[in-house]
Amino acid sequence: MNSPFPSPNSGPFGRKLKRARGAKVPVTVLTGFLGAGKTTLLKRFLETPDGAGTAVVINEFGETGIDDALVRASADETVLIGNGCLCCVARTDLQETLRGLLIERERGELPDFKRIVIETSGLADPSPILQTFSTDRALGEAFYLELVLTVADAATGVTTLDWSAEARKQAILADRIIISKGDIANSESLRARLRTLNASAEIIEAVDGATDPKNFTEPGDGARNVFVAEAEHSDGISSFVLTQDRPMPWPVWLRAMDTLMAIRGSDLLRVKGFLAVEGCIGPVVVQFVQHLAHPPVELQTWPDGNRQSRVVFITRGVSEQQVRDLFAAVEALASSPLP
Repeated sequence: MNSPFPSPNSGPFGRKLKRARGAKVPVTVLTGFLGAGKTTLLKRFLETPDGAGTAVVINEFGETGIDDALVRASADETVLIGNGCLCCVARTDLQETLRGLLIERERGELPDFKRIVIETSGLADPSPILQTFSTDRALGEAFYLELVLTVADAATGVTTLDWSAEARKQAILADRIIISKGDIANSESLRARLRTLNASAEIIEAVDGATDPKNFTEPGDGARNVFVAEAEHSDGISSFVLTQDRPMPWPVWLRAMDTLMAIRGSDLLRVKGFLAVEGCIGPVVVQFVQHLAHPPVELQTWPDGNRQSRVVFITRGVSEQQVRDLFAAVEALASSPLP
């Protein structure tokens, strides 16, 4: 895990950021099953002032999730699409594509994009993309994973979730879920099914193929939601929120998560939230995907009046009580006096 580097001028986690994305380029991962309507929503977003200056990355060779109005027939991997936006097809590794975008921007060969939207294949598990920003230190310093946005189709979504493990994973890992095609099908059954899969995600409905542009640019509220009991999913996956009113010593969090990742890292599908840390005025944003940890980011202020730690855990076979017991044991050992 990434340890903090003390600095007398900047605080224990480096320069404090006004908000989680700070000076880094924020990244939105847009996912959803085939035909869910990702393309329509993304096109509408790119046409708005909020969407200006966005770099769109299609994360699969040969996959044209954005239609020909965006990705024109061209031998070039990167094309300009108006509104200060550009589109890049990841014909090689995603990490190489992102590094290339940074280099070309520095050279002045590309517009000064302010945000990246990564559109996944409709059949893709988004987990590898979430891991990318933890495995590559340089990318972690340049980009900030701000939002996982999943689109679900009201017409066929319930059936798709029943048979597709990938569609369920897309819903489970989402910070925000947009229900599309609610004008041609009742969305209540889909909404109820999504809520059983992901109790913490914000669920909203698109109107005529459009949504508030802020839904692409603002973080989800998942870490602010607290559920009474953990939610059990059909794939043996559960989700819960770890909360605590008093600030936690950073070494306790660090050692407990190191232990958890070492023993059950492959079963930590996603961990994300705000942590109240001793000695920090603002919250520390923490994110993990399986064995990998994103660098901790300290904010200047809390995003709301609630100064309570709340970290969402999405796990496979790891219960809330087990995690709480681990943290309690580590904290008790850390506070025990030396003989």
